[in-house]
Amino acid sequence: MMMGSARWKNAAILLLMAAGAVLMLLPFWVMVITSLVGPDEVFQMPPRLWPQHWHWENYGRLFQQAPMALYFFNSVLVSVVTTVGHVLFSAMAAYAFSRLHFPHKNKLFFVFLITMMVPPQVNIVPLFFLMKTFHWLDSYAALIVPGLFGAFGVFMLRQWFNGLPKELEEAARMDGCNPWQIFWKVALPLATPALAALAIFVFINTWNSFMWPLIVTNSESMRTLPVGIATLKGSFRDTTDWTVLMAAATLSILPVIGVFLIGQKQFMQGLLSGGVKE
Repeated sequence: MMMGSARWKNAAILLLMAAGAVLMLLPFWVMVITSLVGPDEVFQMPPRLWPQHWHWENYGRLFQQAPMALYFFNSVLVSVVTTVGHVLFSAMAAYAFSRLHFPHKNKLFFVFLITMMVPPQVNIVPLFFLMKTFHWLDSYAALIVPGLFGAFGVFMLRQWFNGLPKELEEAARMDGCNPWQIFWKVALPLATPALAALAIFVFINTWNSFMWPLIVTNSESMRTLPVGIATLKGSFRDTTDWTVLMAAATLSILPVIGVFLIGQKQFMQGLLSGGVKE
């Protein structure tokens, strides 16, 4: 009797999970289907979940209406450089807070964590004037440099480094390694899952960033993909080519999905584990 009840309970949980997955995927499915229908089918009632006629030319029209290749290049460049720099700087700061000894280390780390409580919108105006002072407006520097630093990555990696056995570092020190060599050759390789998880977070956040690129860029040559897609929307419903807009949105999520699928294993290990335990 109890086994039968457990089976029904598991079946109900699986059914709820499947229903939740369908509800989450439905907007993406509608987006993809809308990118492949004709303009007269976009607002058809009842809505179709499968195109009557496939219009692959919508993707061709997308590249005719906007320099999507340039937008993609800018987004890829900014996202990759920001991710690599953010992960590297966060790892160095986290290792210093975790393993090195210097005056007022814990107080400095506490002050560093306070920055996580500040809403990002509060920093927009000071950062804008800082970029203006450096003459970085409408440049890759303005798009990349502010994203190279953040307290979340330092906090996350510090927790990982705290879980590394000290015997590994002592053995490396006895072999003649200095602190930089211990960090680069011992601690960093062991933190690969945590680094991959942080890299995915940073890449997705940078790839989807809209407000900051919109503020610091004013030329078409410096637009990233989210800003470029926003220019495709007209002022009114009837002036917007929704099939082209949805084609752009569909293409924009492919790199994010690819990055997550490639780093999925490391991402899960980084979230579920706190480092190599002693």
